[in-house]
Amino acid sequence: MPRPGGASSAYLVRSGAAAILLDAGTGSFAKLALAIDYRQLGAIVISHMHSDHFFDLVPFRYTLKYGHLPLQRRLSLWLPPGGRNRLDALRHAVSVDAAADFFESVFDVREYEASDPLIVGDVTLRFRRTHHFVETYAARADCNGASITYSADTGPCDAVVDLARGASVFLCEAGFGLQRDEAAQSGHCTAEEAGEMAQQAGVTRLVLTHYPAAFQPQALVDAAKRRFAGSVVAAQDGLTQEL
Repeated sequence: MPRPGGASSAYLVRSGAAAILLDAGTGSFAKLALAIDYRQLGAIVISHMHSDHFFDLVPFRYTLKYGHLPLQRRLSLWLPPGGRNRLDALRHAVSVDAAADFFESVFDVREYEASDPLIVGDVTLRFRRTHHFVETYAARADCNGASITYSADTGPCDAVVDLARGASVFLCEAGFGLQRDEAAQSGHCTAEEAGEMAQQAGVTRLVLTHYPAAFQPQALVDAAKRRFAGSVVAAQDGLTQEL
């Protein structure tokens, strides 16, 4: 759930020739407007079909359809394998008489293949499946020698470590905060486990994200630093990292 005054998962990756939104969780579209004119986006890429990662495609759709600043093209929307069916279910949920092209009228909806790179402008995206409750994909964005890896939702996972190897910035979730919920399956990380993955991957900078409001950010940073020797910061809405 979003922290008070915040939004769920959404990360804007900008380069000289591209602007990509990784995930579009609840409340993120309003936050996006503080950072960029949505018409500058080249693509939206969704890691998995849990509500806190894609539900704001609905207000995004209405803005693209009826806003006073319409796009002259359909915006590329890349879903994980099988994502089209979940998006269609959302269409039925939000509008009982929604046309079949409810989303497709404004989005160019496609599913990415985890084994194939995705190129948006001067950014190359690569994917690896994570350890989560549903099919989920971490994403790595590379551009001109700089790189960002986004863990999406995951428990400790060698595939995510491999994807993040040597990355400039590693956005890693800490959904369990400071202590693992032993009654839950391992679909999320603690801050310390995020630090361990960052150390194994040899990244330059760790950004903890997707953490519960019950924990103080500094406590999470301190926990991650017990396992990771590099720079650590806890994400807040609007945080900017320059590479």
